[in-house]
Amino acid sequence: MTGDTCPNCGHKKLVREIRPMTIEYKGLSATFDMPGLYCESCGEGILSGRDAAVYDHNLNRLKAQAERLLDPEQIRKIRQALRLSQVEAGSIIGGGKNAFQLYESGTRLPSQAVSNILRLLEANPSGIEILRQNAGNDNAR
Repeated sequence: MTGDTCPNCGHKKLVREIRPMTIEYKGLSATFDMPGLYCESCGEGILSGRDAAVYDHNLNRLKAQAERLLDPEQIRKIRQALRLSQVEAGSIIGGGKNAFQLYESGTRLPSQAVSNILRLLEANPSGIEILRQNAGNDNAR
């Protein structure tokens, strides 16, 4: 896409490209390919919705690493080993019916509590029965 005006310098030519981008979070850094519209004059980038999703996904991965949270692949692996659907996992472990779809797509970070519960269940899968018994029971203590 060309013909747009750069909001930074006013140059009239922006081109769609993929450029390397490095982000930092709590002393860690990651470099990834960042699609976007880039100004031919000043280099400023403009991110559309899909482009911003690439940035958000990579930032979430870096945050998960820094906070020692499970990454999407680990979450999926543990959930599948427990033979839970995404909806069932959200109901039993927490987060709601769509939470695990969001965790596994990298759209949302799991809480530390969800990561810890999954780690415990990975080490002791029989614990899922205790959680199943109390799922949906607001009076269980």
